[in-house]
Amino acid sequence: MSAGDPRTAKLSVRDATKVYQTASGGLLALDGCSLDVRANEVVSIVGPSGCGKTTLLWSMSGLHGLTRGEILLDGQRITGPHPDIGIVFQEANLLPWRNLDANINFPFEIKGTTPDRAWINHLLHRVGLDGFGGKFPRELSGGMQQRAAIVRALSLKPSVLLMDEPFGALDSFTRDEMNRLVEEIWLDAPTTIVFITHSIEEAIFLSDRVIVLSPRPGRVAKEYVVPFARPRSFEIMATKEVFDLTNAIKLDIVGGRVARSRPVTEPVH
Repeated sequence: MSAGDPRTAKLSVRDATKVYQTASGGLLALDGCSLDVRANEVVSIVGPSGCGKTTLLWSMSGLHGLTRGEILLDGQRITGPHPDIGIVFQEANLLPWRNLDANINFPFEIKGTTPDRAWINHLLHRVGLDGFGGKFPRELSGGMQQRAAIVRALSLKPSVLLMDEPFGALDSFTRDEMNRLVEEIWLDAPTTIVFITHSIEEAIFLSDRVIVLSPRPGRVAKEYVVPFARPRSFEIMATKEVFDLTNAIKLDIVGGRVARSRPVTEPVH
């Protein structure tokens, strides 16, 4: 389902092309990128460093405009930040002068709406942050801060959750714990998730499909369906099937099987 009928997709990317203007000229970051994500599907996007993964995700969120192409949510074009799209960044981005409860309430204050405390309390319990509402970010571990960021994003009940390498700075054990947590939250309340990661294993554990982007300029180069049933145990990650899938994706990224579409500095008209 890299690119099908946008009317059957929750989130559609159509011919996404992005040129950044730099002192030395135009930099082509994305080049005709197209893909669809179904409702309640988890899709991970991987690719070589600098291939435009984050640019693509931020375009999906409405935070970055495109040079050409469009992003559609339920068939409607996204022209800016959208209330049905939540995002979790690489850093938790909690306001240091606000405690956890006040950080979670902040988006509601901006929107002028009342938080659904029952839902927020459910999420806090789900991520193991009961009783931490009065704590400030400096009093929380990195993993706890990212849990709080997930609660903040989900507290608005978005239909799409975008996650930009949210666990990249965590140690391996905490990262595994967070991956299991994301799956448990998804099983508890399915939502559409697009997940950016450098970890192929993380992508396989979390996703229904893995999309591989080419080297910059980014375009959809390959797509893999992850065939393993949910819930997934970490034991499955040691199987030959996962090893073979991981190796195939890795060869696509680092083994030279994914080619550039055209020179990175070629202008787009």
